[in-house]
Amino acid sequence: MDTHGPVIRLAQSPGEEAPPPEGTRRIIARQERAFYCGYWVKTYPLPADSLQGKKNLIEALTRRLFNHTEHGLNVPGARLTDARAAYEAETDPASRRVKGGMLAGALFNRAMDIFRHLVELQADGLEILSDYPLVQECGRCLMEALELGRLVLHRSGEEGIDELWGEPFRAYSLSVEEFYEGRYIKIGQCMRDIDRIAASMSENFGRIPFFEGIGPAVTDFAAAARVKCETLRTDQDIFDVWTKFVTAGERLAGFAHGNGRGSRGRPSGRRLHDHANGIELIQAGRLLIFYIVRARTPMPKSTREYIERITYYCDRGRMPR
Repeated sequence: MDTHGPVIRLAQSPGEEAPPPEGTRRIIARQERAFYCGYWVKTYPLPADSLQGKKNLIEALTRRLFNHTEHGLNVPGARLTDARAAYEAETDPASRRVKGGMLAGALFNRAMDIFRHLVELQADGLEILSDYPLVQECGRCLMEALELGRLVLHRSGEEGIDELWGEPFRAYSLSVEEFYEGRYIKIGQCMRDIDRIAASMSENFGRIPFFEGIGPAVTDFAAAARVKCETLRTDQDIFDVWTKFVTAGERLAGFAHGNGRGSRGRPSGRRLHDHANGIELIQAGRLLIFYIVRARTPMPKSTREYIERITYYCDRGRMPR
């Protein structure tokens, strides 16, 4: 096994026994972990599987959604009728996409308004059943928001993160235990993609003299990113975890801006590599890992396209136009 801080990664070698089944639990260094995507992901105690517990969870997921998507989508639920009218009247495709995202935001907020009322009714002693009209309406709002959420981009403008739109509905429709298990899977996927991005950066930039020696800076940043990915803000060690993540990213950025051991214009084999393009790509990789870590959701399109761009740059000396 390969250990980088608290995160335990399974390093499979020829002749070793097969990895455990996905979802396997083990106590490692006095911490329960679940095995997903080749990583032992930190688990957390489950909150109460109650209407109040789900309300708190969905509120947190909704805040996280608006924090990582385009600006302007946090439309109050009270304006749902106005948001729908604006969306249905729009004919320009680009404007319709934006207004669809605003309608999705209003639907999410309407669902939360309903949840608050349901919790209040339950607190007054009313039994809330699954066929209760307000429960059904809440589910419809979340489902429609999920469909419209496919129109919305991540705040970076690079791609949508459908998982963020689906999480409140999953929290509403699944048990708390099932929902948390899904989150561990997503965190394992994030760790896998962080390492894919880091491996591509180390392999490709390591072949270019100007960026010689970048490997350790990339490795340290990826290791800190994996730890942050599984660490909640409420964890006792969040101050150290976040600080290590940020400072590792700063060291990588500093390396790109002049701490390398090469020199501008120095040939790599038979090819000159554009220095400015290289710096831009390193910064793009750093930002992409930041986006994945903060959202704790994989970004497959951005990851794939970044790896393609960095490979193109290494092979041809410049970024694709």
